Amino acid sequence: MAAGELRDAIHAAQRGDTATATAALMSIDPESWHAIETRLNSLGGSIAELFPQPDPPNG
Repeated sequence: MAAGELRDAIHAAQRGDTATATAALMSIDPESWHAIETRLNSLGGSIAELFPQPDPPNG
């Protein structure tokens, strides 16, 4: 279930829908977060790397 919520959050963030992304992330329980972080760490990644970075402001 947490994997689905994380996937939904990533897709929402890619669409620029921060409210939906936030809601999906907030619905993940602490134990599942720990499992996700542990798995990503074992692969050499992080949660932040899964989400698109905003474009820098022009100026």
